[in-house]
Amino acid sequence: MLVFLVAACSKETKFTVEGIIEGAEGEVIYLEHNGLTKSTLLDSMVVKSDGGFHFRSLRPEYPDFYKLILNGKQLHFAVDSIETLVINSNIDRFSTDYTISGSETNTDILQLRQSVAAIQKKANLLVQGIEASEREKIVGELTAMIETHKSMARPLILKNPRSAAAYFAIFQKVNNVYMFSPYVKEDRPYCAAVATAYHTFMPGYERSKNLYALVMDAINTERLQRREESLQEMINNATAGYIDIELPDRTRKLRKLSDLKGKVVLLDFSAYEARESVQYTFALRDLYAKYSAKGFEIYQVSLDRNETLWNDATAQIPWIAVRDQNGPASVVAGTYNVTQLPTYFLISKEGDILGRNMNIQELERAIQQQL
Repeated sequence: MLVFLVAACSKETKFTVEGIIEGAEGEVIYLEHNGLTKSTLLDSMVVKSDGGFHFRSLRPEYPDFYKLILNGKQLHFAVDSIETLVINSNIDRFSTDYTISGSETNTDILQLRQSVAAIQKKANLLVQGIEASEREKIVGELTAMIETHKSMARPLILKNPRSAAAYFAIFQKVNNVYMFSPYVKEDRPYCAAVATAYHTFMPGYERSKNLYALVMDAINTERLQRREESLQEMINNATAGYIDIELPDRTRKLRKLSDLKGKVVLLDFSAYEARESVQYTFALRDLYAKYSAKGFEIYQVSLDRNETLWNDATAQIPWIAVRDQNGPASVVAGTYNVTQLPTYFLISKEGDILGRNMNIQELERAIQQQL
């Protein structure tokens, strides 16, 4: 019984890679682990007289990547839940023309590798000194080959985003440029699918953390770019003394701050979900009741994340209440350098900002003076 348990335990924690490499008898073949940042030599052996080789190594905790090295040529494969991989090849075409059995993942990786190898071979023709017409022709062929490759890779990725093949596809390169990039809008859904799958099912894995961080950086970079573009647009369209705002109210009607020119306006940034919102709203109601008939208006920008809560809270609000769906990440709030809620500005009839976050007594006196 003890012998059986030991054998079973060994079977569970080891994987085997073996096969025949024609013409390689007497050559040294190496097995290496391809880590995220470095490769580690695991074992080596002299290929047998019949071309046979056989390696056994510890199975990784998560799907991971390995390679066989023979005469400087590399043959890449993945290990997940498999116990045995059989690889057959020829010494002259060791890394590009081989068969692999025992794993659908590795069949997919072989297809991906052969496709990228053909693209790289074509890219190698772009050398200095070739005529412009020839270069243009090669570039056109490369463009078509890359699109063909990605059309093949996309369904493979989505078929099983948590597979080693999907991860492998995301990180393939030609001339050191990634075939898929989370910074490219069309590629991001595929990178995100793999990142999400790895993050969900293997959150502690180093590769999961790295890919998830990469995709999140790409998303945040795009958001920042959109924010900067929106900011510049708002600055370009700025009126006299303030940057205009156009946001929807609870009826979905767009309301512009600039439409209130000629009135004394309290531009307010707040959130009804904030703890102090009830007391603050009563203070605004008091000001509005006293001065709205004399030409005073409140333009309230809510940064509530919960739209339903905001809709309920503003049902009986008499002033202009709009909501930025981006909540605390509001571009509008950023342009006014809003760092805390509530924050408010008093704007004159001419559109000049007269003050920011005055206490209620000072604010009321300033409103009276302007009216």
